[in-house]
Amino acid sequence: MEYFTKEDSIVRKIWGSPDAVLFIFAGAAAEFALNKAVDWLYFTGRLPADPLGRLFSTVTYSRKIIFSLLDEANRYIDQITAIHQNVEQNRGAQIPDWAYRDVLFMLIWYSIHAYEALYRELTEAEKEEVFDVFYRVGKRMWLKDLPLNYVQWQLAHQQHLENDIIRSDFTVDLYRQYRKHLGGVRFVLLKRVQALITPEPVKQVLELGEPGALQPLLTIFKAIRQLGMSNWVVGALLPLKYKAHIRQIRI
Repeated sequence: MEYFTKEDSIVRKIWGSPDAVLFIFAGAAAEFALNKAVDWLYFTGRLPADPLGRLFSTVTYSRKIIFSLLDEANRYIDQITAIHQNVEQNRGAQIPDWAYRDVLFMLIWYSIHAYEALYRELTEAEKEEVFDVFYRVGKRMWLKDLPLNYVQWQLAHQQHLENDIIRSDFTVDLYRQYRKHLGGVRFVLLKRVQALITPEPVKQVLELGEPGALQPLLTIFKAIRQLGMSNWVVGALLPLKYKAHIRQIRI
């Protein structure tokens, strides 16, 4: 049996960790709010109505692909393509390739930086492995102009940060929705995690500042994880309706 990712892959370790997935989710929430193509997500109405649920949908599909057999993973990727094609037909316009690439770039960046913030630095080979998984997703979606390796991706990602992020009315509205759905305390924690793992241009545009008190909290969290209590902590950081998403994630 051939899996989409090798059974000993670092990508499986990253996406099988509830705390890493929560950090990936937090980072993606920041960049979704700045992406120049975020109006496509507003077109369906799903993002402003349930921004956390919409982001978890992206996370869920990513996990299905990563942990599935090759043929099944390809079917999930084809489902994603079909869903977006349906949105394009309803709007009478085409989602630009760069918008798809931006989402893949987010998943690569936050997979690496979430794991490094919580566990350890990845080797260059492991970073290449993270890149390769999402590169193959993009190839299956027939995306054009994809970087061919991790080094090329670093340059392309920098160009994305220079060209494809902008603070807009959508940004303001999304952060208003994040606060509404998370509550005040969780919203503050979200922004501290974002300050820790987002690229510098994102941090500057969103005026996230520095992680502040999150750094000592991470030290405590790592100690709690050693005691096998991290799933309880992660669950406490989410509203009740979203905890089922995290409970499904286990190494």
